[in-house]
Amino acid sequence: MQHTATQDTLVGLFVAAGIAGLFFLALQVSNLSSFGSEETYSVTASFESSGGLKVKSAVSAAGVKIGKVTAIRFDPKTYQSVVTMAIESQYATLPEDTTASIFTAGLLGEQYVNLEPGGSDDVLKNGSKIDITQSAIILEKVIGQFLFKSAEEKAQGDKKE
Repeated sequence: MQHTATQDTLVGLFVAAGIAGLFFLALQVSNLSSFGSEETYSVTASFESSGGLKVKSAVSAAGVKIGKVTAIRFDPKTYQSVVTMAIESQYATLPEDTTASIFTAGLLGEQYVNLEPGGSDDVLKNGSKIDITQSAIILEKVIGQFLFKSAEEKAQGDKKE
């Protein structure tokens, strides 16, 4: 009887470890792994199109995650997408003329904001606005422009003949 209780305990511990592992994996996949209240400062950037960018998307500089997107809203006056980002305080040395671009991780990956530091001596502060931005590339728009251009070239080629 003692042997069965030990075996049941080991199986229970194994199952508990498996559930804990799945929970950790789910947190990593859903970008919820940062429960801590790290000190952050908020900056905004306006884009013509934010594409598939989502709240909690990564904000990175030089390939290092330095923050996350906290809000995306539409500005009815400028007709642009305004993205609010929370940057970790340890990265409070980003120059004021930093450039923000929306990139895609991999071929079909999720979108994130990439910050490219400028050369200014002044730094971004809480509530700063990034003025130089590059919107997300919308694949359907690029394909449409390519098809339109090739059809136009074909039509001009037919006229010359």
